[in-house]
Amino acid sequence: MTRVGKKLRSIVSRLGKILGPVKRPPVKGPFEMILWENVAYLVSDDRRKAAFRTLQKLSGTKPKEILVAPREVILAATRLGGMHPEDRVGRLRDIAELALSEFGGEDETLLKMPPAKARKVLKKFPSIGGPGADKILLFSGVQPFLALESNGLRVLLRLGYGEERKNYDATYCSVLEAVRGELPEDCEELIRAHLLLRRHGQEICKRSDPLCDVCPVSSGCRYYRDHRGGAPGRT
Repeated sequence: MTRVGKKLRSIVSRLGKILGPVKRPPVKGPFEMILWENVAYLVSDDRRKAAFRTLQKLSGTKPKEILVAPREVILAATRLGGMHPEDRVGRLRDIAELALSEFGGEDETLLKMPPAKARKVLKKFPSIGGPGADKILLFSGVQPFLALESNGLRVLLRLGYGEERKNYDATYCSVLEAVRGELPEDCEELIRAHLLLRRHGQEICKRSDPLCDVCPVSSGCRYYRDHRGGAPGRT
């Protein structure tokens, strides 16, 4: 059995008490998660949600529904999702075609594949790299280890997990290796950790001008100690 450490569990628990409940994106299954990532670009979660809900309402979110929907219908959704909405119409259709060719457009077919194969398939889609594929498999309940997006990754790096490498994937792998055994191998708990770390990175541990003075976990933070003069403490 994998040893479960205490430090990261304590951090996640503390973030949960401060940040409160966190909600999953309003998507069901891998294909909708791919659409969620691609229907909008560089916008807030609320705008992404509005774009996705519009797509859901006007065209549907199954591959065949997207392929037969009029261009203007899909454009009504992508316009809510930020810059270059016309380009994203073509991208969503390409995604639908790829889903049909790779797994028949059926989520269950994808999720029955060995996780390594499913991850390889997911990485073929626009905007889905290794971390994005890991997130989809975690949220789908088939891969019980922590997946991170950029905000959560930054939080853990600053706390002292892993190290910055030459490229994002190498940094990501470094952090995942460092947190191995720190959280239970339970998808629901790992999803909660993912969401809390992401929100903490968005609201407090921001890329520029992090709010270290109000951070609930700064006492054990390497970045706070090295860059802000904070004394190391107990987390």
